[in-house]
Amino acid sequence: MDDGFPRFDMTRPPLKCLWFLKPIIWLGVLPGLLLHRTRLKKTGVKGLKPPYLLLGNHNAFFDMNVSSIATFPHFGNNVVAIDGYIGRENLLRWIGCICKRKFTNDVMLIRHLRTVIKQGGIPAIYPEARYSLCGTTSDLPESLGKLCKLLNVPVVTIICHGHHINHPFWNTRHERGVRPTEAEMKLLLTKEETEALSVDEINDRLVQEFRYDDFRWQKEKKIRVRKKDRAEGLEKILYQCPACGTEFRMKSSGVHLFCSECRKTWTMTEYGELEAEDGNTPFSHIPDWYEWERENVRREVADGTYTSGELRVSVESLPNAKKFIPFGEGTLVHDMEGFRVDITGKDGKPYQMVKDVPSQYACHVEYQYLFKHGDCIDLNTLEDTWYIYPEGEDFSVTKMALAAEELYKAYRRKTGKPLRLGLI
Repeated sequence: MDDGFPRFDMTRPPLKCLWFLKPIIWLGVLPGLLLHRTRLKKTGVKGLKPPYLLLGNHNAFFDMNVSSIATFPHFGNNVVAIDGYIGRENLLRWIGCICKRKFTNDVMLIRHLRTVIKQGGIPAIYPEARYSLCGTTSDLPESLGKLCKLLNVPVVTIICHGHHINHPFWNTRHERGVRPTEAEMKLLLTKEETEALSVDEINDRLVQEFRYDDFRWQKEKKIRVRKKDRAEGLEKILYQCPACGTEFRMKSSGVHLFCSECRKTWTMTEYGELEAEDGNTPFSHIPDWYEWERENVRREVADGTYTSGELRVSVESLPNAKKFIPFGEGTLVHDMEGFRVDITGKDGKPYQMVKDVPSQYACHVEYQYLFKHGDCIDLNTLEDTWYIYPEGEDFSVTKMALAAEELYKAYRRKTGKPLRLGLI
């Protein structure tokens, strides 16, 4: 794409975290852990020294704070999406971060991970590649087991609980003071096991380890959220009314979620459950509602009828880590063929981004991104990222995210390639 903008240099090898920054980071993250009274359990890692591969689940930025303390006195090289580098590229490089554009097949990343291993470090990856939309496991890439075998080091997992409840992705304006939160750092595979086990066997272990549900955890641990606006933003993930079936008309206010079409209303309790005001509550558990929406999308895909329709969009580009660049306006269509974006750039030239179904098993979305534009989808090539903002209200980026996953699964089934539970 010849737009004239300089590109982020993805080829620069990762550094070890500069020694004088380590104590600053550890001191910086410690107050948060004390505030949330984080309980860190370690299993099988006593005496373990780098190099090893660290894999964590991803619900909030606080995940990285916990990982920084969990690996003490060592420091991991975190894989970070390019938007995390905006305005602080040098700092992130100095602390050892590795840049990645989401849902791209990046050979350079593999090279950087191997460099970290050779340096005796800890490559730290969040393989779900995005914050969980509703506090449950996102699909893991099918290549994860291959990566473990390629790096040929022990595999350690860190699974955190409570971070979604404290700072849900659908409303990131403020934290909710959840305490205590929990995390378990666990030696999942020894070096000998990564050598001896097959890719499928490694993937099976990873799938089992990455099963979590923050809302169920909240209920079981009896964690109360007393915030008076705790339901606000919930319509971002619960976009379809189970009472009347209408899409894109869910609204929220305070502790209430309601459908503007049929006026049915739910209250979100302090324990994260939903209660319908009329007493008929088909989904009290929020992830159950979310999975019901997925089933509806799956039926549309199976029927061959899924489409977002043609949506007017504005697009910002992120070719490097300096700033977002207003790029142009045009249209977005997400349908049975995948994503297609056609815009006219600020320079008057036409530009297009096409991501067909086989090219990505999932996509990344944002809600009220940076609190300015609204909901968006970001689509990536190895050289650029487009942040695509649809106009109007007759859409849901959550539905597009679900559809991207279900379209890929349908493609795999059609081509006879097996699907593994939790991996696509």
